[in-house]
Amino acid sequence: MSQHAPVSARAWAGAVFAVFIVNGFGAATWMSRIPAMRDQLDVPVSQVGILLAAVSGGAILGLLTASPVVRRFGGRLTILVALSAMGLTLALTGLATTVLQSFPLAVLGMGLIGFTAANSDIAMNIEGAEAERAVGRSLMPWFHGSWSLGTIGAGVLGSAAAFLAVPVAVHFAVAGAALIAVAFLAARSLPAATGADSAHAEPLTRRERLAIWRDPRTLLIGVLVLGMAFAEGSSNDWLALALIDERGFEHGTAALMFTTFAVSMTLGRLIGAPLIDRLGRVPMLIGSALLAIVGLLLVMLVPVAWVTVAGVVIWGLGASLGFPVGMSAAADDPRTAPTRVAVVSVVGYSAFLVGPPVLGFIGEHIGLLSAYWITLGLIVLAAIAAPAAREPARRRGAATPPLLDDPRIAPHPSTGSLPAIPTTGSSSDGTPPSGA
Repeated sequence: MSQHAPVSARAWAGAVFAVFIVNGFGAATWMSRIPAMRDQLDVPVSQVGILLAAVSGGAILGLLTASPVVRRFGGRLTILVALSAMGLTLALTGLATTVLQSFPLAVLGMGLIGFTAANSDIAMNIEGAEAERAVGRSLMPWFHGSWSLGTIGAGVLGSAAAFLAVPVAVHFAVAGAALIAVAFLAARSLPAATGADSAHAEPLTRRERLAIWRDPRTLLIGVLVLGMAFAEGSSNDWLALALIDERGFEHGTAALMFTTFAVSMTLGRLIGAPLIDRLGRVPMLIGSALLAIVGLLLVMLVPVAWVTVAGVVIWGLGASLGFPVGMSAAADDPRTAPTRVAVVSVVGYSAFLVGPPVLGFIGEHIGLLSAYWITLGLIVLAAIAAPAAREPARRRGAATPPLLDDPRIAPHPSTGSLPAIPTTGSSSDGTPPSGA
């Protein structure tokens, strides 16, 4: 296929959905087996916190390097290489845990998983924001909903693996191979230069990039993402262990609660996307934060199984919109999107760097459920920062207009409707997406 063969907005959006799915699948594969990894490595809760901190530390390093990588090579190549490396590293981490039973190697593997996932994360959010503009409606919550679908699939697989006592090495190797295969297929329908300096007539100067790191609106969006990422991540990291140790849940049942949380987040994102177009970002963000607070309080304070399940559902619904809406807000300007998304991600992902060891340390002394008061406080801060994500005036009260003025995009030759995007991948029919 020619280097400049077009791909329709529909194919572009579909490929982004697939990328989000496999990224979520890769992340949740290890999340769902944290109890098994703890038992196999025979380490206390505090050292589990080190494993989780290694993921976060690798992610922070990946976030710092992702922006220049995307500007240099574009989102497509960044996503392909990062997801392939993530799948390979996942398999190697399974070997380090189950076969070698080496805590240092497991820490290294988790750090590399975080690094590769972060590079993919920046690139796929930039791709998502551009595809959202090309289609002309809010899609970012749905993209992140597809990430949650990936976590659901991984959670179901992880629950089955836990119930059947499948070795972590086998589980991770199969998951890693699937991740790599889907990444190669999805990359064929991604534009080659999304986010790259070569896609803009006037690339950002070094001074402009540094100024973004001091921009108040960008930093407030980062606070919003930090609080809601903590609401999401503290469930991913500690919910299964908390329910096992403090509520008496079996390993398989606790893993199923992780899946329940992921399902709730997915539903929240599917429902939230059209509501954002109708009500606006800020009201939806504040309402979501209130739901997360209610759900978290139920899990923390009411030691009744069905109330815990209800709390997990409400918590998941509430935590669903903060991250995707924050990413969409950070990418409002395509020219500055790689740097702004990186800044917001660094601030937001600090929740994953600081959160695991802090919650683990405090949880070892007062209990993991009591440690969730920290999460509650950060959700309140996210609600306070929500107005920073308000839509630009040109987008209020209407769906995002298609990107008809982008020099890379040509209208469909027969209809003049939604754009076709230059790519190195396969082409499609150029028709508008249905149901997106």
